[in-house]
Amino acid sequence: MDNDPGRKLIDPERVAAAVDGLGDRAVIDEWAQRFSVVADPSRLALLVSIHYAREISVTDLAAVTGMTDTAVSQALRLLRAHGLVTTRRDGRVVRYRLADATVHELIHRVRPHPQESATDESDR
Repeated sequence: MDNDPGRKLIDPERVAAAVDGLGDRAVIDEWAQRFSVVADPSRLALLVSIHYAREISVTDLAAVTGMTDTAVSQALRLLRAHGLVTTRRDGRVVRYRLADATVHELIHRVRPHPQESATDESDR
C-alpha cells in the first residue's frame, strides 16, 4: 500500500480489503503472463479444444484447429512452459490436457459447454 502520509483515503477499509486481495505482486505478474499467452487466438483455440476433448494429441488438435502439426507443437510448448497444459504419454502418442482446475474454469468461462449455453439462453 502507498505509504504517502499526504494521501487522504476515502474508504480506508476498502483500501485494506483491496490490498489484502491483491496479495503478492509476483502472483499477479505470473497470471498476467499467463493471460498474455492465452490472448493469442490460436493458443486460445487450442485450450478450448483441449477443454472439450479432455485429452488430445497434437495431430488431432491440428485437425480441429486447421493448424499444422508444427504450429500446434510450438504453441503447446509455450502453453506447457506457462503451466497451462500438461501431458500424458500413451505409448507413442502424447496427449495434452488442461493443467489444473483453475485453467479449466478459465476456459469454461470463455466458452461454456454448449448444453449449458442453451440452458442459459432459455432462462433469459
